[in-house]
Amino acid sequence: MWSSMENNRNETAGTVSAVFHCPETSGPPLEALLAREPFAVTDGALATELERAGFSIDDPLWSALALMEAPERIYRVHRSYLEAGADIITTASYQGTIPGFVKKGCTRTEAVHLLRLSVAIARKARDDYEAETGRHALVAASVGPYGAYLADGSEYRGQYGLTGAELAAFHRERLAILMEAGPDLLACETLPCLMEAEALADCLAPYPPGCAWISFSCADGRHTCGGDDAGDCAAFLDGVPQIAAVGVNCTAPAHVAPLLARMHRRTEKLLIAYPNSGEGYDTARRCWTGTPVDFTALLPQWLAAGAGLFGGSCRTTPETIRRLAAARDAWKKRYTEK
Repeated sequence: MWSSMENNRNETAGTVSAVFHCPETSGPPLEALLAREPFAVTDGALATELERAGFSIDDPLWSALALMEAPERIYRVHRSYLEAGADIITTASYQGTIPGFVKKGCTRTEAVHLLRLSVAIARKARDDYEAETGRHALVAASVGPYGAYLADGSEYRGQYGLTGAELAAFHRERLAILMEAGPDLLACETLPCLMEAEALADCLAPYPPGCAWISFSCADGRHTCGGDDAGDCAAFLDGVPQIAAVGVNCTAPAHVAPLLARMHRRTEKLLIAYPNSGEGYDTARRCWTGTPVDFTALLPQWLAAGAGLFGGSCRTTPETIRRLAAARDAWKKRYTEK
């Protein structure tokens, strides 16, 4: 099923610039989405949802392993977030790369197919849901950092020992493959350092304005995990037309408001926030500890800091997104009743 679906998609794909569009306007997808919503809601965690459903992600490929072994499970997770009210779903390509799949035993052709398949699964989930409900959502192709490919936690350090040119070379082919598969935009996420954002901006230069967002993993209320000032990151990306939004993800909820405020002072871009659940991972006991944070209680702070797109990272669930979507709908109702 998934192979034939991907082949059909390849036969009808147009140019890269034609692929990126919103069905309602010819402008950037996020801009069109926010023209009709007070704020937008992306999805939550994919990997931990797969794990919660019984699929083991204990592998260097992490959630991308399911592209090889259980694509139907990815489809079900996408559907669960759409049914929870997400405006955007992100693909299972975060840890998917050509060299990563090849290390797992794939041929290069098979690796390319798996990257395209990640978009095809999300598009099918979106299209099936829209056919049933009439509600349109966007598909964002996830682009994880170089450290995700290493699978050694270095996306939370950013100390790769590579030059910016080497990082750009690593990302360029994957971006092209994902874009040609037909998502609405790219989600370049969990970046630990400005240098990697600069490399991705260089890779995105040939593509249409507003085709991607970039979000950083951050260590505190001021800095990325690699030590860069979050405001400096936002200031650099402010001048990149391909970037529709900047922000933070895979970060503790307590750090989000000061980070957004810091970014807001340095950019006019849309700001985004999709933090972790607020739980912590105990490496000694190999378990999660703490209690999930109610994001809706933090929404006023995040909105005041200039953000307009919210969702969740690790350990967030469809229930997290359902609450954010309910808040979005309530805000929209109050606005339209005025």
